[in-house]
Amino acid sequence: MINSKLPKIWYGGDYNPEQWDQEVMDEDLRMFKIAGIDVATVNVFSWALVQPNEETYNFSRLDEIIDRLHADGVYVCLATSTAAHPAWMARKYPDVLRVDFDGRKRKFGGRHNSCPNSPTYRKYSERLAEKLAHRYKDHEALLVWHVSNEYGGYCYCDNCAAGFRTWLQQRYITIEQVNKVWNTNFWGHTFYDWEEIVPPSALSEEWGTDRTSFQGISLDYRRFMSDSLLECYKLEYAAIKKHTPHIPVTTNMMGLYKELDYFKWAKEVDIVSWDNYPSLDTPVSLTSMTHDLMRGIKQGDPFMLMEQTPSQQNWQPYNSLKRPGVMKLWSYQAVAHGADTVLFFQLRRSIGACEKYHGAVIEHVGHEHTRVFRECAQLGQELYTLSDKILDSRIKARVAIVFDWENRWAIELSSGPTIALNYVNEVHKYYDALFQQNVQVDMIGVEDNLSDYDVVIAPVLYMVKDGYSDKVEQFVQTGGTFLTTFFSGIVNENDIVTLGGYPGELRKVLGIWAEEIDALFPDQSNQMVLQDELGALSGQYNCNIVCDLIHAEGAEVKAVYGSEFYKGMPALTVNQFGTGQAWYVATSPEPAFLQGLLAHICEAKGISAPITPISGVEVSTRVSPQGQPLLFILNHNDTAVQVELGQWHGIELISGNAVEQQLTLDAKAVCIIETK
Repeated sequence: MINSKLPKIWYGGDYNPEQWDQEVMDEDLRMFKIAGIDVATVNVFSWALVQPNEETYNFSRLDEIIDRLHADGVYVCLATSTAAHPAWMARKYPDVLRVDFDGRKRKFGGRHNSCPNSPTYRKYSERLAEKLAHRYKDHEALLVWHVSNEYGGYCYCDNCAAGFRTWLQQRYITIEQVNKVWNTNFWGHTFYDWEEIVPPSALSEEWGTDRTSFQGISLDYRRFMSDSLLECYKLEYAAIKKHTPHIPVTTNMMGLYKELDYFKWAKEVDIVSWDNYPSLDTPVSLTSMTHDLMRGIKQGDPFMLMEQTPSQQNWQPYNSLKRPGVMKLWSYQAVAHGADTVLFFQLRRSIGACEKYHGAVIEHVGHEHTRVFRECAQLGQELYTLSDKILDSRIKARVAIVFDWENRWAIELSSGPTIALNYVNEVHKYYDALFQQNVQVDMIGVEDNLSDYDVVIAPVLYMVKDGYSDKVEQFVQTGGTFLTTFFSGIVNENDIVTLGGYPGELRKVLGIWAEEIDALFPDQSNQMVLQDELGALSGQYNCNIVCDLIHAEGAEVKAVYGSEFYKGMPALTVNQFGTGQAWYVATSPEPAFLQGLLAHICEAKGISAPITPISGVEVSTRVSPQGQPLLFILNHNDTAVQVELGQWHGIELISGNAVEQQLTLDAKAVCIIETK
């Protein structure tokens, strides 16, 4: 568990009592008891309060807050406050201010407004983290450290330019190697001195979103910026660990957030935490995939749901209320996919600034007689009774989907083949096809072990890093099933094309080569025509976005294109390699095709769903350290459903009722079955 001081699913969220007087906090604590709230995240944006000037630190108000919470039985997730530097710092030390993509020096304001390579920012953020750790190291309320908040945003200032050059020297050693990996002979970009290299921005190589003249330069700058922000985190982490080596440290991530390589970040946190903010129209399976990704970046360890809203957000174009039951449903969705906490932003609504209309457990009306509070209190009661059954249980999947941030950056920086190619969307198509069939999935990185799985799917594996093709070949050789898609195996980790025919280093295991790549306009489509029945698949299915024109060289052709000048060329192949199989999907098919194909692949490996799929009903299984499975069934529909349980029978943990054979699940309802 995260911290044995509180051996249950933690329940609470962000709390900002520095915005209120004592009477309001007293009333909040009364309502916290009613709601079952036992954890408060505090001090997230208080740097200016605890350090009013360069020499002075004042922790008296924070002392009062933590002591008062602890006296009322509320534990603390203590943040370091370093997500927004104070105004005095920006005025006295302008190097802390970022320069934006267009070359403009920022003024004080907003948040995430600090240059990650500013010596001033690094000095004072590290110092504050250490002072906090020293002061509160023995406080009984302290459960976990929360460094900064939602790291993100790039900077293009002179400090970052200098830092980029140093980073390049450490990575490539010589300027000649930089020229090689960036292919700088193109357009006469050869560098003879490190000082000639500048960040890729609107003033140099880039224009618009992910448009660049030199993919290698832009790709490396994204790596550098992710690393720079990570270095800031690591400075605070080390300062904290000096005083509290026994207290876990985290920073809240943002799921599919594009700018940071979370697989790399996860190595530096003690527990992954993330902020989940789906919209009313976000596909349920996309939220589930993101939960699985956040679990996957730490090799399957349980994670913290650090933030979600109890009711509505304030920053989306259309900030819909969570309908009755949805807050509870989505909270259990996180738990079903590996969360051991349910925390909110925020516990009480602010009265001013941009988050005053962001939902909260305690609304502006200030009492407990609201729909949102009643739902939160009900969930708090349920989580209190469930915790000892769920804590430390794991998800054991036999299917993995590969996700790689650097591959994502490279694809979306690419000057072709189409602007419609979106990495996350293509990955989600494969996840959703399995989700609809109740097949559990692990989201893994390119460094993870493939031998833990029977099936590994790597959609749009454009970038094949050094040694990865060998790992794939070994996996398939020894009986694994590997699937990849169009626009895969094209470049190495420096975005340099692998010569000798696409899909480059994957050509041997896949048994095909791709001659050309056709990009279809949004109103165009082609067809995948099955040569023979493939499980439940037969006939033809639509496909779009991209069509690889491939030739089989040992692979068996399972489907061909139905139109265009490449009619009859392979669109789906499978290659027997050793004792395993390698599939290639040469285009982007409609959902029915992917569901049928993946059902066929899973069936061949003996992978089946725990219960028969029902549209709109999500299923997940967590397994306790003792091997006891817990089956989560979540009804996302607006109507009740009848669920056939098959061999599943036992105790439904929320109600305490015995269940067997079948059950009726109300709209937006959840059941958790502990088998006998």
